[in-house]
Amino acid sequence: MLKIAYLLPGGEVLEIVSPSDRDSVMELGRRAGVPGIVGDCGGFMACATCHVHVAPEWRDAVGSASEEEQAMIALTADPRPDSRLGCQIWLHPGLDGLRVAVAPH
Repeated sequence: MLKIAYLLPGGEVLEIVSPSDRDSVMELGRRAGVPGIVGDCGGFMACATCHVHVAPEWRDAVGSASEEEQAMIALTADPRPDSRLGCQIWLHPGLDGLRVAVAPH
């Protein structure tokens, strides 16, 4: 089981526990009803409604966005160097405790 912390735009933090490491940040957040994690495209990197900002201490563990992901992030309202699409961050034991901020839409 992995715990992921979602920081909401208003400052509230929701800590969600995933029962498996087969989730993405988007799937876990959507299933838990995290506000702002919509996932309209179902995780196919076509909508950016799962845009998050990865906490600095987690950037290396999460890794960089692909060129395709970067192109989608560039279309969002708040693209930053720490931006990722939640559908492209797949959970694994090394991400237990991951902190992401839900990007404003």
